[in-house]
Amino acid sequence: MNWLVVGLGNPGPTYAGHRHNVGHMVADELARRATASFSAPKGMRAEVADLRIGAGGAGAVGADTAKVAVMKPRTYMNESGGPVAKVAAFYRTTPDHLIVIHDELDLDFGAVRLKSGGGDNGHNGLKSIRAALGTGDYFRVRFGIGRPPGRMSPADWVLSNFPARDRTDLEVEIGRAADAVETLVHDGLILAQNRFH
Repeated sequence: MNWLVVGLGNPGPTYAGHRHNVGHMVADELARRATASFSAPKGMRAEVADLRIGAGGAGAVGADTAKVAVMKPRTYMNESGGPVAKVAAFYRTTPDHLIVIHDELDLDFGAVRLKSGGGDNGHNGLKSIRAALGTGDYFRVRFGIGRPPGRMSPADWVLSNFPARDRTDLEVEIGRAADAVETLVHDGLILAQNRFH
């Protein structure tokens, strides 16, 4: 069974550094580790990179490795479900082998939490995936971006860049989130939660 790892975000350079795009950033890090390239399969509305994850992480080789497709939808966040459903069908991936990486307002900046199933907590990407798949029973890797300061709206907050002072910490935490995905694929949810929570 192929794993499908989805990094949520909005497409294009305008959104690339936004808090809402941490899923894309983690997907890019996983592909970088495996020296895998993203391509855009016809009709999928997504960029996909094929790699393997084993005890040595992304890019590992050998019999104990799992086949993993890492994808970034090329649609806006609220339309993520269509591409996820198409790519999942192509790879014959069921929800119990689906991992979605997304930003989380209710966690402090850089906190990484893993869970299976649950609600969508107002996240438009998760809502769209639930609508397209007919279930929310898949794994989530939640990346904390914290709450907006003062009276700033959550919508404006998620569509703003991380400040320069957070860049170094951001790189470290993106790496941790990629580690969490590797651990979840290779060792399962409980061990991954024990290691990263």
